[in-house]
Amino acid sequence: MNIALIAHDGKKKLMQNFCIAYRGILSKNDLYATGTTGRLIEEVTNLNIHKYLAGHLGGEQQICAQIEHNQIDLLIFLRDPNSKSHEPDINNAVRLCDIHNIPLATNLASAELLIRSLDRGDMDWREMYK
Repeated sequence: MNIALIAHDGKKKLMQNFCIAYRGILSKNDLYATGTTGRLIEEVTNLNIHKYLAGHLGGEQQICAQIEHNQIDLLIFLRDPNSKSHEPDINNAVRLCDIHNIPLATNLASAELLIRSLDRGDMDWREMYK
């Protein structure tokens, strides 16, 4: 599965901790991330992550382009609900996930549910879309 990881500045440490906790599951998948988030995750997990530009420099748009081409199976976008600066990018990612039927987590609770579901094999249906 292709998993995209994005985290706003205020959620980057949370994303690192999430990836540490679920390193075993994540290591079995192909990971993509915005530049800074990807680098920070790699530093603490040694996971191999394809890194795009930093989010504010176009990384979120690059991941959205992958979603549009059905190249992402799951998006974990830990967003800061108090930040309005990246709202258009958030809305675009959510809209594209809805259009292309991509599971999306925007907080820790939903991220844990999706990653555990992935581990159980509950997302094998995504293979039909490829």
